[in-house]
Amino acid sequence: MMLQRLVEFANRIPADKQAPPMYDPLKFKWQIELSEDGEFRGITPLSDGTKKKMGLTLLSPNRKRAGITPPSLLLADKANYVLGIGAESPSESWHFNQFLNLVSRCADETGESTVNAVLKFLNTHADTPIALSGDVLPSDLTCFRVGVIRPTDLSSVQRFWVGENPSGDGNPMQCLVCGRVGPVDRVSPVAIKGLTRIGGQSSGMALVSANNDAFLSYGAKQSLIAPTCRRCGEAYAKSINYMLDVERYRVFIGPTAFLFWTAEESEFNLISFLSQPQEEDVRELIESYRRGTPVSLPDVEAFYALTLSASASRVVVRDWLDTTLPIVQADLRRWFILQKIVDTDGSSGKPYGVYALAASLYLKPNDQMVANVPISLVRCAVHGGSLPDWILAQAIGRNRAENGVTRSRAGLIKAVLLSQLNDYKEDYMEKLDTQITSPGYLCGRLLAELEAAQYQAVRPKATLVDRYYGAASSSPAIVFGNLMRGLQAHMAKLRKDRPGVFYAIDTRIQDIMADLGEFPKTLNLKEQALFSLGYYHQKAANRASAIEHKNNNKIEEAE
Repeated sequence: MMLQRLVEFANRIPADKQAPPMYDPLKFKWQIELSEDGEFRGITPLSDGTKKKMGLTLLSPNRKRAGITPPSLLLADKANYVLGIGAESPSESWHFNQFLNLVSRCADETGESTVNAVLKFLNTHADTPIALSGDVLPSDLTCFRVGVIRPTDLSSVQRFWVGENPSGDGNPMQCLVCGRVGPVDRVSPVAIKGLTRIGGQSSGMALVSANNDAFLSYGAKQSLIAPTCRRCGEAYAKSINYMLDVERYRVFIGPTAFLFWTAEESEFNLISFLSQPQEEDVRELIESYRRGTPVSLPDVEAFYALTLSASASRVVVRDWLDTTLPIVQADLRRWFILQKIVDTDGSSGKPYGVYALAASLYLKPNDQMVANVPISLVRCAVHGGSLPDWILAQAIGRNRAENGVTRSRAGLIKAVLLSQLNDYKEDYMEKLDTQITSPGYLCGRLLAELEAAQYQAVRPKATLVDRYYGAASSSPAIVFGNLMRGLQAHMAKLRKDRPGVFYAIDTRIQDIMADLGEFPKTLNLKEQALFSLGYYHQKAANRASAIEHKNNNKIEEAE
C-alpha cells in the first residue's frame, strides 16, 4: 500500500522535475565546453546563482553504485571519472578508462555527433591531458556541453542508458505495486537521497534491501524480498527524493524525516502546523470546529504520512499512516488543545512546534534526541491516540536535572496526561486550577509558594528549589517538613517589612495545606507529573498577579 501511494504521487512531480528513466537531478560544479568537432574550449564553473552554493542542478544519468570499483555514469560524472583526476595520468586511471569505454559504446550505438565530439576529446585528453586548476576536485560532478547541446539531454542517449541498465537478472516475478509479471530489479535502481542531515549517506540509500539470512523471505535476496518492476521501483524512489527536497511535503525533526501528502493537491499545509505553528492559524483551527466549519472542506481526501530515518546504507521506515484529511485536521485541533498552557507570566502562550516539545527533554537535543520521541509526538498530532508514559518519565527526569519546569516541558507533560484521558474540558490544566486536589499538584503549588516567600524575604542567589526540587517532587514527606520550618523565618520577615506580600502568600499556603492534609511519603509517575504542573501553574499565576498589581499602581499614580 505504501509503495503504491508513492508510485501514484510520481505523476504529480512537475514536468521540469520529471527525470527520464535512470536519470536523476544532480548538482554539477563544472561544465567542459567543446566545439562541434571535439576541440576543448574551456571549463565553466556552474552555479545556482549564489556564491556560497556553487553547483547547478541538472537531470543526468544516474544509478545506484557501490563496491570497490563503482561503475561510471554516462557522459557526466565525478571529475576523477571524466578527467582522471587523482591518477598520475588519465590513461592510468581505471575511473577514466571506465568512463571512456562507456562513452565509446554510446557513440557507436547512437551515432550522435555530440557524443562523438566528447569521445574525441577524451581520447585526446588521455594522450595529452588538458591543464586544470586546483579548483577542480576529484569528487566534483562534471558534465559536457558541445556547442549549445548537452549530450545527456538527447533522447537517443537516454535510450542507450536504459539499455545499459536492464531490469531483472533472474526469473520473472510479480511486481508488488502494479501486479504485472516480468523482470524485476535485484537492486533498487534509484537511491534515496536527501537524508544526510539525519545521518544518511550522501551517495544514496536503499528503501528495500536485505543482506542477511534473517531478513530474507522465501529465499529471495536483496530487493527481491519486495520485488518491483523498473518503472515502479524508479517511481517510488523519485517520489521520496522529490518530497525530501520540497519543504511543503517534509519536515526534519531530530533524527527523523516526516513526509506528508494528499491524494490530490490541497491548500492545507500540515508542515507549518508541526514545525512553526502560528498563533492565529491554530486559533482559527480550534475555533472553526466550535463554529462547525472546519478550515477546509475536502471530499474526505486521502492523507498519507511516511516517517523515515537512516541506518548505514538503508532507509528505515519508522511509521506509515493512511487516513483522511478531515480526520487529520480534527486530530491536529486536539493536539494543540492538549499542549496549550499559559506562559510563565500567566498570559496566553503561543503554540509549540513538535521540535520544541521534543527538544525540551534533552540538554543537547541535536546530539541526544532519539527517533521515538518525535515519532510519538507527530503520530499523536496527526493520528490521535495517547502519548506513552516513557515520555512523561523523561520529562520528569529532565525537570529533576534542571531543578525546574520550562513552559515547553510543562506543555508536553500536560499533553501526555490529557491524551490518556477519555474526557476533559478544553481548558483543563491550561492554567492554575484550585479545584485539583491531587497530592502531587498541591505539593508542587506549595513548593512554588515556599520559593516565593524565600525570594521576597531574602532574595537569595540560589533558591530552595535549586536544592530540593528533585527530592520534593518524589518524596515530599522527607523534604517539606524542613522546608516548612524554614518558612517561618521568611514569613516573620515579610510580616514585619512587607505585610501585603505576607498576607497574600500566607493565604495561599493556608488554602493549599487545607486541601493537602499530610505530605505523602512518595509520589508515583503521574503524581510527579502533576507536581511539576502545580509548581509551574502557581508560579505563572503569581507572576500574573504581580504584573496586574504593578499595572494597577501605575494607573492610580497617573490619575
